[in-house]
Amino acid sequence: MTDAGARTPGRPALLLLHGMGATGEVWLPWAALLERRWEGRWLAPDLAGHGTSPPLPAYDFGTLAERVAEALAPDDRLIVLGHSLGGVVGLTLAARDAGLPVAAVVGLGIKAVWSGAELAKARELAARPVAWYADRDAAAERYLRVSGLAGLVAPDDPRVTAGLRQVDGRWRLAMDPAAFAVGEPDLSALLAATDVPILLARGEHDPLVTDAQLRRYGVPVATLAGLGHNAHVEDPEAVLALVESYR
Repeated sequence: MTDAGARTPGRPALLLLHGMGATGEVWLPWAALLERRWEGRWLAPDLAGHGTSPPLPAYDFGTLAERVAEALAPDDRLIVLGHSLGGVVGLTLAARDAGLPVAAVVGLGIKAVWSGAELAKARELAARPVAWYADRDAAAERYLRVSGLAGLVAPDDPRVTAGLRQVDGRWRLAMDPAAFAVGEPDLSALLAATDVPILLARGEHDPLVTDAQLRRYGVPVATLAGLGHNAHVEDPEAVLALVESYR
């Protein structure tokens, strides 16, 4: 887990949670921006079954959130920015019965509507064995597709390296494929279970979720002009601006 910045009395820590298939290193380019604009600590862990974080016997949002919570300092007041899967984990951390000092959650690019075919495809991906590749280039190409970073991040970028593993001369994704089976989030229940401010955000061109789908939950919604599903990669400053008002 990346843990940077100094504890500042009265200032919350910023918890950055990546999406499905990515790792905490996806936030690496934010470091210089946060040094300038975020007074306090920030943390970017690998979710269970991603990057260097060990896999789970089975995947659900509650257990993913528990793994994150185990790595937090008990006195941290948190503002959570979660992308996609990470946004759902952030909402889970903010539940009243979780007992964590979460002050606000910004959920970016959370897929709100799932078809039966999409859920079946996710289960099929989860059941596949780990795929091995003869060289890094092939593994990197697969990683970029799975993480949604194709066209945004170069194959030789450190963020890609963090999502790969080399074993005995062969390459694989660091992600546990079983994580695809986490399923569909019950956003209505998650939002009803928290009392903290919530903002649901999306890039204007995100194909996975629409403004109308987010607005039906009755919480504030922000649309980031010109951006797609990985708005935090495309324009970190625009996404950070969504969070700063909750400090």
